[in-house]
Amino acid sequence: MTPALTAAAAGFGTGLSLIVAIGAQNAFVLRQGVRRDAVLAVVGICALSDALLITLGVAGVGAVVVAWPGALQMIGWIGGAFLLCYGALAARRVIRPAADGLRADGEEAGSRRRAILTCLAMTWLNPHVYLDTVFLLGSVAADRGPLRWTFGLGAVVASLCWFAALGFGARLLSRWLSRPAAWRVLDGLVAVTMIALGVMLIAGG
Repeated sequence: MTPALTAAAAGFGTGLSLIVAIGAQNAFVLRQGVRRDAVLAVVGICALSDALLITLGVAGVGAVVVAWPGALQMIGWIGGAFLLCYGALAARRVIRPAADGLRADGEEAGSRRRAILTCLAMTWLNPHVYLDTVFLLGSVAADRGPLRWTFGLGAVVASLCWFAALGFGARLLSRWLSRPAAWRVLDGLVAVTMIALGVMLIAGG
């Protein structure tokens, strides 16, 4: 294997190991995929956002951001409050399944615009996204020297593959989620994930 392929493979593996971890963004993409609601737009936003942040990290922007630690703290507070609100809405769906417009076939009459705005907030108001992409991936890529951009490309491809698989593959769960009780379980998991992450962001800020 050539050095370039080795660097790309390392970037793919490193990026995938960071992205696959359960988080607010993944939980949201999974739910949108199961509902088949604005899946292409949501997957595109997540993948393109990661590509941009990884590029900034490889370019060394992380060192500049360190000069403004208050910026990440403020993002953490805002993002934490947003996740708490989203988690509360998911918890309400567990108690009152009809409160979110869920139809009998398991799909939801959600707004494409709302899904896009929520996805943007999930992505850009989460400081963990910056820590993983701009700082961590950026610092690992720097060790690759001239091959750092090849490493970054591998991480970008990993992000695209993961979000596409999560968003479009989630429809395989549709049969299981045809039962209202199953949706309540999914919303319960989403609520716990969002509220726990929201508390951690606010406390950590």
